[in-house]
Amino acid sequence: MRGAVIRGVGQKFEIAEVEIADPVGHEVLVDVRASGLCHSDIYVQQTGGMGFSMPIMLGHEVAGVVAAVGPSVSRLKVGDHVVGAALQPCGQCSGCLRGKLWACRNPGALDREPADAPRLRDDHGPIAQLQGLGGFAEQALIHENQLVAINPAMPFEQASVIGCAVATGGGAVFNVAKVQPGDTVAVFGCGGVGLNAIQAAALAGATRIIGIDIQADKLNLAKRFGATDVVDSTATDVVETVRELTGGAGVEHAFVMVGVTAVADAAVQILDFDGTVYLVGASGTGAELPLRISPTDTTFLPHQHGVRGSWLGSSNFYHDIPMYVELYLAGRLNLDDLVSQTISLDEINEACEALERGDIARSVIVFPADS
Repeated sequence: MRGAVIRGVGQKFEIAEVEIADPVGHEVLVDVRASGLCHSDIYVQQTGGMGFSMPIMLGHEVAGVVAAVGPSVSRLKVGDHVVGAALQPCGQCSGCLRGKLWACRNPGALDREPADAPRLRDDHGPIAQLQGLGGFAEQALIHENQLVAINPAMPFEQASVIGCAVATGGGAVFNVAKVQPGDTVAVFGCGGVGLNAIQAAALAGATRIIGIDIQADKLNLAKRFGATDVVDSTATDVVETVRELTGGAGVEHAFVMVGVTAVADAAVQILDFDGTVYLVGASGTGAELPLRISPTDTTFLPHQHGVRGSWLGSSNFYHDIPMYVELYLAGRLNLDDLVSQTISLDEINEACEALERGDIARSVIVFPADS
């Protein structure tokens, strides 16, 4: 099969012929129909972050059709339409048993043993998979714990982005912050994840939703996804502007979708009483956020402010992914505007450059049914 392989940190994707193994145990062979390109893929490509070995097959926003199953698979069957999730729940640890799939203590349990034949290889040797998925190829071999069957009426392109962009942004609002009707929200960074946080906040009933970015196109998108106000942070003081928009109060929930310390610091400064900052976007190694804890400082602890991380939206994706599918099919979740363009596998390097520049929200690689 054809796949896009990263050979080393900082290198471009190489389109190569890759050998994929037959499914064993709980593994599922998926004919990939659509695979979204995410900033996390670029982060791993350019920095080697997240600790994955190379060469590697990236791609963690995957939708497709089950082509074959291992002998132990019980939840899925050939022909099912599926979405992959960028979590690897073992299903047996304390986190998994409490439904906190994002808190799995043993995600490596879903991988093959080191002594086993690799799932992916080519003439150069074994190829790793990003988070057990590896969706930038015509097929993917994935543990059944990472797959969810979905309504076949769902288009593959829109389905693919649910596993990360939607689950991360929407989950930060629904599962982590638990935004309530009447709440006030600010979202720093209106890319794919941020846009989903904005529309989730609208679905949750937030009365003021402020989208903040440096690009006019993304701010225009933010309005279409439900932002009541937008702020260009290159043209105005964000803290002052948000305070003005909220009558001096600030917001109860501030979501930071970009891993920039200065942005996180601004988010702390716009909080209302009992407000919380949610750090969603990945930051570089060693990044720090200084917190003001003096009892004479009016911007942190005296007002019961909080800072909290959010990992993949605290998603229980067995529940959340079908929910997002049904919201889309009911016309209540905008995923059409999220898919900025569909591309072929051969266009992946150009699409990465466009995503890094901020030109688009999401590119989705599509694979024809006869590929």
